[in-house]
Amino acid sequence: MKTGAYRLRTLIHSSTAITEGVIWQQLLLFFFPILFGTFFQQLYNTADAIIVGRFLGKEALSAVGGGTGTVVNLLIGFFTGLSSGGTVIISQFYGAKNKRDVSRAVHTTIALSIAGGAVITVLGVFYAPWMLKLLGTPEEILTLAVSYTRIFFLGILPTIIYNMGAGILRAIGDSRRPLYFLIVGTVLNILLDFLFIAVFKWGVEGAAFATIGSQFITMILVCRCLMKSHESYRLIIKEIRFDPAILKRIIQIGFPAGLQSIMYTVSNLIIQANVNAFGTNTIAAWAAWGKIDSIFWMTINSFGIAVTTFAGQNFGAQKLDRVRKGVVQCFLMAGIGTGLLLVLFKLFGNFFYRLFTTDEAVIEEGLKILNFIAPTFITYIGIEIFSGTIRGCGKSLVPTLLTCGGVCVLRIVWLSVAVPLKPVFTTVCAAYPISWILTTLLFFVYYLILSKRDFRSRQKRP
Repeated sequence: MKTGAYRLRTLIHSSTAITEGVIWQQLLLFFFPILFGTFFQQLYNTADAIIVGRFLGKEALSAVGGGTGTVVNLLIGFFTGLSSGGTVIISQFYGAKNKRDVSRAVHTTIALSIAGGAVITVLGVFYAPWMLKLLGTPEEILTLAVSYTRIFFLGILPTIIYNMGAGILRAIGDSRRPLYFLIVGTVLNILLDFLFIAVFKWGVEGAAFATIGSQFITMILVCRCLMKSHESYRLIIKEIRFDPAILKRIIQIGFPAGLQSIMYTVSNLIIQANVNAFGTNTIAAWAAWGKIDSIFWMTINSFGIAVTTFAGQNFGAQKLDRVRKGVVQCFLMAGIGTGLLLVLFKLFGNFFYRLFTTDEAVIEEGLKILNFIAPTFITYIGIEIFSGTIRGCGKSLVPTLLTCGGVCVLRIVWLSVAVPLKPVFTTVCAAYPISWILTTLLFFVYYLILSKRDFRSRQKRP
């Protein structure tokens, strides 16, 4: 009889175990490497913010973490959403054991990454000043923000290729190796930050060079991993090309997700413009909060990635009961995790802010943001779990419409109507929980309809 330790080792080293075994265990074994990987990925920008804030001051911190991040997300977010269609169909093909189509999908998604990276580089370099001005970036930090953003976009191609390569590995159930690569990249990024900023005195440009340098290394690592594989997802350079049929499916699934990302970013652009109206202290506090609350976002997004891949493989294998059970168990685990994070924020909020700045006015403003928004995180988790499951099953249009309407449009309306009536910063912050609550309810209703109708009709007969 096999021991529990043996079964655990088997699950960890098997990329197909996600379609069999204990569901909550499969989800957690897949979730934790994604979480740690996301954590280390977030350290790229967080290390920049801490070192920039400490060595260069709050103006530089505002330039690196304010509207700059929103501009980056606007361009990268659309492509990331678009390419997510590739990871969904790879997971479905892999779950169905369709080796030929797995290979076609891998090479098409890599080709899409290269083409998309080239386009994003051009757009980012040439339009960064215009977008930052559109956000209302204060004149005293505009030059720094433009310089940082342009250098960042010059090195964006390795970032995009790495993310796509890591997505391929996760689609087939391997969340460990992307974690290892990110650990290497993050350590290198921190070392280069200190070298370029503290030693070479390159300013915010040094932070940008450190980030793109470390991401180049992670790209090399993930590409080497894919090229050395003997499985169906092996990457062969000469076979990188667009397969018309696969590309069409990627666009059908991924384009709505890319559109959703743009809508998210547009609403965040409007929020950032509202934040900018409250001055440098609020901008710096908001920038630091963006790094602090990333602890929650990387946790909940990791659950979303886990349940998307879980749903994709099990949907491909026609194990629909496992999909439904996975949703319930993932929802419960995400709720527990969110509760623990709220306690962490409450106890150590002041400490977290002091990692980024010693300016008391910025810290005070930041704690107000934390105490207002953090308790409402629990209202968001349903959006991530339901939308991840639905997309894993190959349905992308309705989740996009629900998110764009419930989150993005409502948020824009709120900022346009409520903020002028009561122009205080808490009114701006309220846009988040209000939009999350409505969208969660919409997703819950749609998931019930989908589960009773489409899932039942596709259930595999014994």
